[in-house]
Amino acid sequence: MEISNTSVGNVLTRTSGYLRTITSHSLQPYRGCPLGNSLCGVGCYVQHNPYVTQGRRWGSFLEVRTNAADSYRATAAREARWARRHREGFSIFLSSSTEPFPPQEKRYGITRQVLEAMVEQPPEEVPDELILQTHSPRVTEVAELLRALARRCRLRVHLSIETDRPKLPGLPPPASTIAQRFAAAAQLKEAGLATVITVAPLLPLEDPESFFSRVAEAADAVVLDHFIGGDGSSTGSRTRRTRLPAAMEEVQPASSELGYRDAMVRIAQRHLPGKVGVGIDGFAGRFLA
Repeated sequence: MEISNTSVGNVLTRTSGYLRTITSHSLQPYRGCPLGNSLCGVGCYVQHNPYVTQGRRWGSFLEVRTNAADSYRATAAREARWARRHREGFSIFLSSSTEPFPPQEKRYGITRQVLEAMVEQPPEEVPDELILQTHSPRVTEVAELLRALARRCRLRVHLSIETDRPKLPGLPPPASTIAQRFAAAAQLKEAGLATVITVAPLLPLEDPESFFSRVAEAADAVVLDHFIGGDGSSTGSRTRRTRLPAAMEEVQPASSELGYRDAMVRIAQRHLPGKVGVGIDGFAGRFLA
């Protein structure tokens, strides 16, 4: 793993494409992701973005944006004014292209510093909405900061749990166990934080009824996203160049098609009526009736 320190001019990126209808901005405390060597890295959509990877293998590098919090303090007022004029408010997706709580966060604390900066800012520089997306149970380490932010803005914590299977054939294990992530979600929910489990990308489920029952206990809502469409190509062609679809089909042949997602959505709706989101709408907090 190549780790380097870098600085960023403006840590708040105005969204386009997939994220445009979700938030006005994205924020990446790091570039690259050490979780790229785990199960989530195999299907990670970011590996197909040449601007991020710059020819490097996904999971082989991490750039630490050491000035991310200072950049937020310097640019938040301007970006908030722009968003409130041109979008439906100042909203941030943290993070869409990296894991905000990699193992290195314990040493560098970049994400924590960014959250602290948000808490410290005057009201006009605090986002109207913050969506915190993570694969890591380490998010619980900043629960008090998140509670402080939840008193100042709309906050949702998205925690990814793609399957109830501990392993798929021929693929690396997840970076953290399913039990650890469910426990983290339950802890966040118990702390009064709006908690969403994102099944993204949806991988084959061994016991869908039990899985979504467990989701309903640990979280307030669920989002299901399939690599078809989710990876930025309408047919999932980017992901089909990886090892993921073949591994999915070996376990559940139908799981690599959208019909599988739709069947899982119907099961999820029985356990979380009115709290099931699909794809881009789900990430934006737009749930099925």
